[in-house]
Formats: sequence, C-alpha cells, structure tokens
Amino acid sequence: MSSPDPQVRAARNPSAPTTESKPARCRSGSRGPVVAVTGAARGVGELLVARLAASEEIKQVIAIDERRGEVFEATWHLLDVRDPVIAEKLRGADVVVHLALDLDLETDPAARTAYNVRGTQTVLTAAAAAGVHRVVLCTSAMVYGALPDNDIPLAEDAELRATAEATGVGDLLEIERLGRRAPRAHPGLNVTVVRPTVLVGGTDTALTRYFESPRLLVVAGSRPAWQFCHVEDLVTALEYAALEKIDGEFAVGCDGWLEQEEVEELSGIRRMELPSAVALGAAARLHRIGLTPSPAGDLAYTMHPWVVSVSRLHDAGWRPRWTNEEVLAALLEEATGRHTVAGRRLGRKDATAAGAAGATVALLGTAALVRRARKARRRI
Repeated sequence: MSSPDPQVRAARNPSAPTTESKPARCRSGSRGPVVAVTGAARGVGELLVARLAASEEIKQVIAIDERRGEVFEATWHLLDVRDPVIAEKLRGADVVVHLALDLDLETDPAARTAYNVRGTQTVLTAAAAAGVHRVVLCTSAMVYGALPDNDIPLAEDAELRATAEATGVGDLLEIERLGRRAPRAHPGLNVTVVRPTVLVGGTDTALTRYFESPRLLVVAGSRPAWQFCHVEDLVTALEYAALEKIDGEFAVGCDGWLEQEEVEELSGIRRMELPSAVALGAAARLHRIGLTPSPAGDLAYTMHPWVVSVSRLHDAGWRPRWTNEEVLAALLEEATGRHTVAGRRLGRKDATAAGAAGATVALLGTAALVRRARKARRRI
C-alpha cells in the first residue's frame, strides 16, 4: 500500500493544524458516491485516486495523506490518519478506501504496528462518526497462511491460519479483526476486505526481493506455488469495492498459478536447494543479528502454497488484465540491476561478487558477515 513519511512514524499532536488544498468541484448531476482514499499520495493509493477522479461513476474524490499528491481533481486533506480530526474530513463521504499502511521491510516493527493498527482504528471510528456507510480495507492473501496442507486454490472463505511470524502479517491479521468488529460496534457501517496475492508493480517486499537473488532458494521437500497480482488489477478491484459492485471479503489476483519449475523456466534463474533446517535456521540467525530485514517466517511463503480463488470478483463481472506470466515478466524487469541475498540488498561491490561466483559464494559471504558481526559484538 503506502508508507507514511518518516516524520509521522511517531504520533502527532491531534490538535496540530492540518493543511488542505482548495476543494475540487463535485461533478454536477452525478449520482455516484463520494469516495475518500487514505494513503492517497503514493503507491496504490495514488493510482486509485487518479482512476476514481477520471471515472464518470464517481461524484467526488477526497484524498488524505501526509503530503499532497499530483491528482488535482481530488479534494486534498493533509494529515496523519491517526489524528481524530480525520472524522471532520470524512463528512459527506459515502465510502472510505483505507490504504495508509506501512509495510516497509526497513521500518522498525513496533513503529510499523503502532502506525498500522492505530491508523485503522482511527479511520474506522472516524468513518462511523462521519456517517460513512462503507469502509474498504486492503490486507493481503498472506492472512490465509502458507501451509503444506493448503488446498490449491484456497476458497475465499477459508480459515485464516497465518501467524504473526512474517513481515507485517500480524498487523494485517489485527486489521482484519478490527474490520470484523467494526460493524458490531458501529451499526450501519459496512466493511469490505480486499486480499491481493503477491503484489507487483512498484512494490518492495520479501516476496518481490526473492526474485532479485542470483539463485532462487528452494527448501527441500517444499511445494511452492506462485499467484501474482499486478497493482493495476488491484486498483480496478478496489474501484469495484468503492462502487459497491462487490462487498464482504474477497481475494484479487491473476487466474491460476505457477509451479516453482515454471517460475524457474520463465525467469531463467536456477534454484539453490537447501534442507529445511539449514534454510530456516540461517534465516532466523541472520534476522536476529540484524543482517536481514526479513524474519524466518517470510520463508514459509516461498515454501508452501497460498493460492486463492478469485471467484467472487469473477461473479461480480471483474476480470484481471494481467496473467501470472506477464506479472512475473514485469517483476523481473523491475528487479534488473538489483541483487539480494537472504532478503538483504547488496551493494554494487558485493553484488558483483555474488553475480560472478553464484549463490554458493553469496551464501558463504553472508555467513562471513555473521561471523564478523559476532566478533564485533565480543569486542564491545
């Protein structure tokens, strides 16, 4: 989704003044909804605001972020979504699409959770107070969990079996819990939850970094399956939700999936296979000493299937424009020039060595970093 500016990671003073742009005019004669979007100046939020502002089915777009975006047709309110004054800015809105989430790998986990959970709580409460009748939350299909016994594909109403061991997944599970409780606490408020699969298109996650490695790490005995979602398809699915063409909880992604062997053939990147104990143990140690941003829990999503049916969107008339093969190609193009080992981006010098010597030497180099860090800690 979108990450907040660094200066808003700590809570702001709720009484601090906000900055607003000149209100944009509503479309005369339009009977469509007034839609507010949080996290509107970047990422998925920016793309959605642009699409809604150009739509004849939308009466007005209210854009909320810490900085102003480039869509001049929207009415902009500049504030932190954790500020209770947001309730005043939502008055007159029919639908709120909440995309102000921080899922940055480099963000301190405690700060990330504080922003994501408090922000969602505030938006839900403010929406109810402002008379908004629908809030759209965007989480991830990761909430289903990546488990060896998962059906392929999972039904959209399958049990959410994820744990908080992967980056941001604990936050997403809590956001979904808040979404389920909100209609009981605020009768008349409806909550729609959108769950994209592996999101690609200007995104930086543990799963997109997987394809920046010199070799694709495969855990022995695992059965990965890959289902992608391009941001353009996510935006059209969010538009469906904003226009109330679909409600409830649903997944969004490409039709079908790719087996690991297909991914390797299409990408041209060879695999490096490791025993489960070695791979998980190394991932845990590297994260524990701060050498990689990804906890060991992220590895499960490259080991086990979490492919989901997108039948609810299909029933509503939506179709993805992108195939899994096309999204993988776009991801590989974005990854050109980037080099990642064990979730850690390498500098140019390290990347040259990794590319020349292959994944085995890169893994040994990472082990050397671990030894160096341990020696440095002993000297302190």
